[in-house]
Amino acid sequence: MTERIVAERRGRVAVITVDAPQRRNSLTLALSTELAQAVADAEQDRNVHALVVTGTPPAFCAGADLTTLGSAQEEGLRAVYEGFLAVARSPLPTIAAVGGAAVGAGLNLALAADVRLAGPRAKFIPRFLELGLHPGGGFTWMLQRAVGIQQARAMTLFGQSLDAAAAEAAGLTLRTVDGDHDDLLEAALELAKPAADAPREVVLATKFSMRQTSTMAEHSRAVDTEIEPQVKSLNSPDFAERLASMQAKITTRN
Repeated sequence: MTERIVAERRGRVAVITVDAPQRRNSLTLALSTELAQAVADAEQDRNVHALVVTGTPPAFCAGADLTTLGSAQEEGLRAVYEGFLAVARSPLPTIAAVGGAAVGAGLNLALAADVRLAGPRAKFIPRFLELGLHPGGGFTWMLQRAVGIQQARAMTLFGQSLDAAAAEAAGLTLRTVDGDHDDLLEAALELAKPAADAPREVVLATKFSMRQTSTMAEHSRAVDTEIEPQVKSLNSPDFAERLASMQAKITTRN
């Protein structure tokens, strides 16, 4: 059976699927390279405003392929990272639709997204210490920011795994979607819709500003960071058209 990354367009949303279900979507070097390229292709497509990453059921991603991992040194590890780091670096808004187990590097892939939705069978499993392996790929940095220091240490140092309900309670996922993988994907597409409908330049600029302001200690610096892109959007034809449309609707209601 062919192992591949499947890239589709659902309107203005790119859906990227790790499709290697016979070994639970674990990442080989080839799949990581394909994943990074699929993300790059989506970024270069001006009709794409958001990105959803998922895995063919039953798993989301079982981590790095163990054969690949066993023979890897620094260069090989960085090559494995490249797939999920492409998601983490993306200027597009990103959603991980996690329908099954996200293990090790697969948990990194989920963490790399801006937002995570879980299916009822989702499970978030660190597994690094179980393998006698130090975490990598920025796992500790991403996890502590996603769930806080105590929960991150429970998962990383004590091997605690989270099911869908516990992940939602910990803030690791936005919510759990009942149903099968198709229902989960539809929920991800619905979540992505406002970004898909908004002007692409504004969407990308807003995500860029959020990355900048997330580490700022002073409100005034955030105001200064946002003012230039806000003025640019204020002077855009998109804003003028949408403002006129909204004013017309308000006038009609009154």
